[in-house]
Amino acid sequence: MVKFSEVANSLHASDIREILKVTENPEIISFAGGLPAPELFPVENMKKVDVAVLEKEGQQALQYSTTEGYVPLRKHIAERMKSAFQTDCTYEDIIVTTGSQQGLSLLGNIFLNKGDIVLVESPTYMGATTAFNVKFPQFVEVPTDDKGMIPEELEKIIAKYGDRIRLMYVIPDFQNPTGITWPMERRKAFMNIINQHDIPVIEDDPYGELRYEGKSLPTLKSMDKKGNVVFFGSFSKILMPGLRLGWMVGAPEILEKAVMLKQTVDLQSSTFAQRQVSYYMDMFDLDAHVQEIRNLYSKRRTLMYDSMKKYFPEGLTFTYPEGGLFTWVTLPEGMDAKEMMPKVIAKKVAYVPGGAFYPNGGHANHFRLNYSNMPEERIVEGIKRLADVLKEEMAKLK
Repeated sequence: MVKFSEVANSLHASDIREILKVTENPEIISFAGGLPAPELFPVENMKKVDVAVLEKEGQQALQYSTTEGYVPLRKHIAERMKSAFQTDCTYEDIIVTTGSQQGLSLLGNIFLNKGDIVLVESPTYMGATTAFNVKFPQFVEVPTDDKGMIPEELEKIIAKYGDRIRLMYVIPDFQNPTGITWPMERRKAFMNIINQHDIPVIEDDPYGELRYEGKSLPTLKSMDKKGNVVFFGSFSKILMPGLRLGWMVGAPEILEKAVMLKQTVDLQSSTFAQRQVSYYMDMFDLDAHVQEIRNLYSKRRTLMYDSMKKYFPEGLTFTYPEGGLFTWVTLPEGMDAKEMMPKVIAKKVAYVPGGAFYPNGGHANHFRLNYSNMPEERIVEGIKRLADVLKEEMAKLK
């Protein structure tokens, strides 16, 4: 029998992956995955894009290319960083990645050794902790409130662990899983702390352009004085995830290491896909497309929130996200969202139990709901069914 490495033996299927297997049943009303609405994928426009790419640059589009990425696309991204994210950079500050998930893997390998400390929000995106786990780090969860990471708690943790902290991961806009957005004063306080230290910070922003109300806020990267913040962006939520294209904005010495490591992983992101996105941005109005997405998701967000207010029993809370894809439900202490899942699945509804978003365990009385992927009538019906289970389970607490 073959023998696997320590890394391979540490791998296990995530809770989300197992739940998504169940949700492949079309009868299930799934609030589990973070999937975009497929009806908004610009299929007809992409047909025209593909023809244009092949007619103008067919041979180049089908050939190997540079690891850093297609220069015209990187220039488009640099422009977008300024217009959409209020962050000045040039195309040379950007590399293209095979989804932002690859960026997490690259930086985890660049910065982490076994036993090093990674600071994360509590809760945090499980895809990040999964990517970092192959380096066997220690996760320290920084307490959060309804405005995001608490600066005073961060200061205490940095004072306690010092140089053992090798990486930090945050999602300031419409966080996954809570939907919370850091206000301006919280961002400034956070960066005042970070600018005093040499801790690399990943600012993951896959949802930043999907704001449904309020004003867009500057990125942490735009306030970075030491070059320690690495910004991750993605085309998955604003165009289509099947292209598997994201980007990384960072200091030259960090990008240099990322490029060298990426060369060992996949040589480069898809030459053809990079041209598809670049040509799309030349030929069509990406801002108009993003606005279509905002309009639909905003409607679905509000519908889910209003349905929860109408049908959910008293004694639980849920967030009202200003953008993004998710809302976060907190049950009374003593309830376990994972244990409740079989009863929810029996009603042909699915969510993600919240415990999976805490790398050190616990916090079983939460679950995450996604509103972007289900049509309106199924959102209402799904919330009604979920409410029936919640009423039954909460009645047992009395």
